[in-house]
Amino acid sequence: MLLSRELPDYTYSLRSADGHQARVNDQTLQHSFVLAPNQLIENWPVTSARTLTPEHLDAALAQDPELVILATGEKQVFPAPAVMAACLTRGIGIEVMNNASAARTFNVLAGENRKVVVAFILEPAA
Repeated sequence: MLLSRELPDYTYSLRSADGHQARVNDQTLQHSFVLAPNQLIENWPVTSARTLTPEHLDAALAQDPELVILATGEKQVFPAPAVMAACLTRGIGIEVMNNASAARTFNVLAGENRKVVVAFILEPAA
């Protein structure tokens, strides 16, 4: 039997994530970021879902996604209704998850060639 390694046809994948850091490919990130299958936007200026504004989603929405995954840290925390509306009024889906779930979901959807973007909120270490 011949075995071959199948490489993804996208650039970035999430290896792990928790509330304080995430591993994108071989890079450990400790500040919030936005990730599309072929683009990484580091140092996204958000540290809490509770302070998130619609304008904070501009970097994610600029990627022209079908779906935005909002990763809110260790726990799922829903943002203000205006943040959700920033996606929904444009016909873009938005899902809110904890970071570990968001990482798994992003990898599955990116692997299916879906137009997905994940916005990760990483809380500063205490």
